[in-house]
Amino acid sequence: MIQKPFKTIGIGIAFSPNLKANLYEASRLALFFECKLVLIHVGNESEDKTETLEKILNTFKKDHLEYEVIFKPGDPVDVILSASEEKKVDLLIIGAAKREKLFTYYVGSIARKITRKAKCSLLLLINPSIERLPCQHIVVNGLEDPKTEQTIETAFYIGLKLKAEKLTIVEEIKQNEITVNVDDDKSLRKTQIVKERLRNRERSRINHVIEHIPEAFTQNIVVKSQPIFGTQGYSIGHYAQIARADLLVMNAPTKMTFWDRLFPHDIEHILTELPTDVLIIQ
Repeated sequence: MIQKPFKTIGIGIAFSPNLKANLYEASRLALFFECKLVLIHVGNESEDKTETLEKILNTFKKDHLEYEVIFKPGDPVDVILSASEEKKVDLLIIGAAKREKLFTYYVGSIARKITRKAKCSLLLLINPSIERLPCQHIVVNGLEDPKTEQTIETAFYIGLKLKAEKLTIVEEIKQNEITVNVDDDKSLRKTQIVKERLRNRERSRINHVIEHIPEAFTQNIVVKSQPIFGTQGYSIGHYAQIARADLLVMNAPTKMTFWDRLFPHDIEHILTELPTDVLIIQ
């Protein structure tokens, strides 16, 4: 049986035009996943702020939403991360720009800095909505990595809770696995054979992962395996965009160095231009 992945959801809040939409999204997810909700505001408490939050969240009173508000001044990244650890948040929601400017990419936005430092799972929201928009299609990475099995299991759990219709597992195959140089019809056919063997290998590996997931999580959702060739991170982001996925689920990145930020790879490609809402599983 898949263990419940989230018990406490946190969200960093600012009193901006997106406040209501962000709170509605976070509150709905807390109810779907049967979690406590922790609201983290970087700043001092005031009566006006408290009243504003209570007025918005009053909508969810009938659903018995359990929530707590933390007011704490300081550096936004430090405050959000420290409050998340203190309250044992295992899913942190943060708003994120769909495309970062080049300067912001190198310097690091708040969302990017939190993504690199957080010890919990993260949900990057690019289009929060007051009205609930159905999550119909989930795309999840299927790359060969020790974290992938848990990530796929969590994606199925989310699909069940959000009543998604389709889940696509994308296996990104690096181009360097195809060692044949195409310079005539014979080498072209050989390349196609190599690609098909790689596709079959990846499908077999993913099917083995799915076999261990309870039937209750897989029976009411269309499951597709999609091997693709290309740059890791960029390829799956592009696929999620053209497939009009509502959610992209990814493994958490490994610890990154200065050079990793200069020469992006894996999830850094996703963070540069978010194709949709992105869930990063820690």
